[in-house]
Formats: sequence, C-alpha cells, structure tokens
Amino acid sequence: WLVNPEMPIPPETTAIHGISDEKVANEPTFKQLAHRIHDMIKDADLAGYNSNKFDIPMLAEEFLRADQDFDFSKKRAVDVQNIFHKKEQRTLSAAYRFYCDKVLEDAHTAEADTLATYEILKSQLDRYEDLENNVDFLADYSNRFRAADFAGFIILNEENVECFSFGKYKNQAVEDVLERDPGYYGWIQNAEFPLYTKKILTTIKLRKLQA
Repeated sequence: WLVNPEMPIPPETTAIHGISDEKVANEPTFKQLAHRIHDMIKDADLAGYNSNKFDIPMLAEEFLRADQDFDFSKKRAVDVQNIFHKKEQRTLSAAYRFYCDKVLEDAHTAEADTLATYEILKSQLDRYEDLENNVDFLADYSNRFRAADFAGFIILNEENVECFSFGKYKNQAVEDVLERDPGYYGWIQNAEFPLYTKKILTTIKLRKLQA
C-alpha cells in the first residue's frame, strides 16, 4: 500500500524513494489500514533488512497509535542485516552485490529492497554452513541483543529477566526497580519513550501486581 503519513514528506526523503505528498494525498492513513495489516501478518513471522531496529519498532508504534493491539512478543524476527554484519559488514546494495553478484536496481523502493533481502537470505543460507534454515535459529542469530522492547530500553539478562538498559537503574531487574521506586514507572510513561516500551513496562508491572 501507499499510506498517507498525515504530515509533509521531506524533499530529501522523496528523493530516495520517489514518494511525494501528491502521491499519498488521497491514500488511506495507517490507522485506516491497521486492521487489514494486522490480519495479514498476525500468523506470520517477520523479516527484513535492518528490520529489528527500524521496520518492526516503527510498526509497533503505529499499531499502538492506531489503537490496534498486536502482540509482538510471540513473533520471531529475522534481521538479514544483522546476519550480514556479523559475517561481512556492509550495506544492502553491497550485500546484494556480494551474495547475489547483482546490482540492486531501484534501491530504497519497497519491492526492490524486499526481493533483494529475500535473495540475500537464500544466498547466506547457501554460503554459510553454520546457518540453519529455520526461523527460530535465524531469528536468534540475527538479534544482536535480546530486548523485551524493540528500542532496547528493557533487555533480557542471562536468566531471561527483564532489566533496564539505561540510567540509574541500568542492569537492574524491572520488577525490583518498580517495587523500590514506583514513581519510576510514571516518569517513563510521561517521558519521550516509545509507546511500545511503555506498553512492555505496563505489562511487567501488571504481571507483578497479579502474581
């Protein structure tokens, strides 16, 4: 879909992907499409290039803004860029050239980037014997760190316990912090943290209260 972002598209952004204000003026907003997108991906695994740091966090934020509940915690996410960076460390165009021996035409268009990402993943599986062709393995391998939220403000330690990754409570268990300093929850909720981070924090708080 083309989606109306409900805000002006900067010229430098249009220069990359060719999508202008005029092209999306009469297109639906994400909120209008949210239910259809939810139904399309609700039973799917997620994958992309730099998707763990960009596409999936952005999708989570937009679902929350659209009042569409979507549980990302059970989704497996394969980030082809992270596999590439662990192995070769380059851009999508370079990865496409390296793995597929092709020049990426129409870079930064959704279809071209998606098809290139798929071809790169297939080539990575053929090239590296230690990569297993299953989503569980690839999702784990392509994650640089284990985060409870996508932004990495709440991470999982070796015992699978949610901990803050920043500030005065860095590396301390979220449940313990909220018990000792209940006001910290309110501070995060009122500060400029991602909506999905706030949602995860609320889930942890409610889980503790219901225990």
